[in-house]
Amino acid sequence: MLKKIFYLIAVTFSLPAISFGQIVVTSTQSPTDIVQNVLLGNGIVATNITYNGSATNANTPQTNVTTFSNANPAFPFSSGVLLTTGAGTGAAGPNNIGSATQGGTQDVSIDPDLNSIANSSVTNGVFLEFDFIPSGDSVSFNYIFGSDEYPEFAPPNNSSFNDAFGFFLSGPGIAGPYQNSAVNLAVLPGTATPVTINNVGPSLNSNYYVPNDNGLAYGTSIQYDGTTTLLTAVSQVQCGETYHIKMAICNVGDQAYDSGVFLEANSFGSSVVQVAVTTVSGDSTVVEGCSDANFIFTRPSDQLTDTLIINYTIVGDAIEGTDYPPLINPITFLPGEDTIVLNFAPIQDNISEGAEYITITVFTITECGDTIATQGTIYILDEPIITINENDPTALCANDSIQMTAVASGGFGPYTYSWNNGQTGSPAFGDVSLNGPTNYIVTATDQCGFQMTDTVTITLNQTLAIDSMLQYPASACNPTGTVVGFASGFSGTPVYNWSGPGANSPNSINASVFQNLSAGWYYFTITDNVCVVNDSILLNQDLAPIANFSPSASTGCTPLTVTFTNSSQNSTSYAWDFGNGQTANVNDLSSQTQTYTSNSIIRLIASANGCSDTSFVNVSIAVCGCTDPIAINYDPNAQLNDGTCMYPIPTVEIPNVFTPDGDVSKANEIYFLTTTNALNVEFTIFNRWGGIVYSGSGINPAPSWDGKANGMEATEGVYFIQYKISGYNNQVLEGHGFLHLIRK
Repeated sequence: MLKKIFYLIAVTFSLPAISFGQIVVTSTQSPTDIVQNVLLGNGIVATNITYNGSATNANTPQTNVTTFSNANPAFPFSSGVLLTTGAGTGAAGPNNIGSATQGGTQDVSIDPDLNSIANSSVTNGVFLEFDFIPSGDSVSFNYIFGSDEYPEFAPPNNSSFNDAFGFFLSGPGIAGPYQNSAVNLAVLPGTATPVTINNVGPSLNSNYYVPNDNGLAYGTSIQYDGTTTLLTAVSQVQCGETYHIKMAICNVGDQAYDSGVFLEANSFGSSVVQVAVTTVSGDSTVVEGCSDANFIFTRPSDQLTDTLIINYTIVGDAIEGTDYPPLINPITFLPGEDTIVLNFAPIQDNISEGAEYITITVFTITECGDTIATQGTIYILDEPIITINENDPTALCANDSIQMTAVASGGFGPYTYSWNNGQTGSPAFGDVSLNGPTNYIVTATDQCGFQMTDTVTITLNQTLAIDSMLQYPASACNPTGTVVGFASGFSGTPVYNWSGPGANSPNSINASVFQNLSAGWYYFTITDNVCVVNDSILLNQDLAPIANFSPSASTGCTPLTVTFTNSSQNSTSYAWDFGNGQTANVNDLSSQTQTYTSNSIIRLIASANGCSDTSFVNVSIAVCGCTDPIAINYDPNAQLNDGTCMYPIPTVEIPNVFTPDGDVSKANEIYFLTTTNALNVEFTIFNRWGGIVYSGSGINPAPSWDGKANGMEATEGVYFIQYKISGYNNQVLEGHGFLHLIRK
């Protein structure tokens, strides 16, 4: 079946992020106002509202029937009605008490329906009742039950402290076990089981339970230790007939451990098309190039099986296709589809047109045949003209912290501010160092991204100035330095202040000249009647004298002549004490020569600017002689070798007959050279044709020939020998000769 219905849309706008916290509970409205203004949705007309059986009480604000608002998305309802056993304010988070109890003052023990559900002794609580006429064939609303009796008294720890609540509906076509044949709508979905602490908890029907111990699920939003999930109370009704509903909640057994039931705002409605023109921000304006809106078309969940066509009308001085993109009209819902969203984004045309508007009109035909017409208006605003009011300060003294302020208006605040010196926000701070104007540029940006720039001018009008600074270096060993500051442009009598390091300098002095100082940084400040200026100067220090010299020889044989080379630094005069009875005072780095016959200590004092430094060198006279033990004239008492060592000359005897006949009992089986004072012996034997038959060297053992050549006995005959004898002090004895090899 194809239904064709005119109806309106909801309009939402994007908003800046908001901080999340606990719900806000208020008790400023009477139960009557709460039902009419907060609880009821579309398709319901309510009358005969009473509070705990009294119509009078329904017109007076009550602490057990309150309203709440919520900005925390963890909790499902953004606003609604709160029915509580104690004061409603006790439901506000954070969850910081495991047994929160506000205490109740309304006695509801006489209510038989609550007693029936509790199956125990009912104490304080609240029941809110009213008659209503539905425009559709069903009635429904959304709710969440919460309690601080969770989880201690929930299954499996069932107890008699089973706080009870119910929504008791009576009227045409309703047949139930409660008063006036009412039925309880607060039941688990698809069952007749009442929603109670003993029926819903961590271990029983846990799919309908939400733990909130220590704010586990809802953060800081509510106090209760546990709740049900979001549930819907729903019942079939007859269009246009009068029905009665009693919403009740109570403590059981005692008045401790609060419980409450949250009812979603405007959810108590009949099965008609929901009609509203609202914005999330609470206003009805959008801005070209800044904000947009969503047109949200919805239909009831019990009408999802049909295709539904929706027509709506838009009139106003804003032109579709020029001031905003064309909108789809009509809107078609396909089976199973309950929401269609159209984006409404005004076009930024950079034309100053003033505020434009569109008015949306929707007609809804209810199941009863009634026509409901709703309209709303949306205004389209031009890009704003942002103005900036700023200060232009004047400074009488150079400063790096001059406050600059800028206040923007005309746009969509709040504003952000950025400055060309890298700072953000207002106020900000600029610096000035030179006389005259210094400009800083500030840019203000509103929440839509629209910007405006302006200039803040800081004017420096300073006359006081430090013109120059001088320093006269300090001595390296005495505080003799001086610093001087020259200034001009005084207003009134100036006050000078010096400060600097060193034990010989006071912390401050009121004068332009600061004397008798050690080296370091000195800080100069002048204060007159309107300004303070400062500067600093490094007081240098003359370099300290460094005495240093070196001898051409530090030890030797008597008489020893030594030349001293002066390499002192930062000095102007030199006092020599040569340690041999001689002294000298000179004003240059000239070398000094002295002769020594005994050990002496030589001293040099280098001086400059009243400071001095001393250096010492030792000159030693040694016992001289031959210090080589192998020399002929070795002197064991000598400390220094004077080069007079004499060494023995090597000698050699060369045999000229060699008889290697194999008779080892006889001599002359091995050919060798007899030497004295030799450190090495080497010789080579050649045959008559110049071929080498033997070559050897060494001293221990010395080389020797066994009369063989290449492993064979050498033939008899004459052989040639060439030898080299190495002795002490690199002495060499070389020669040659002949030998006869004879075999018997």
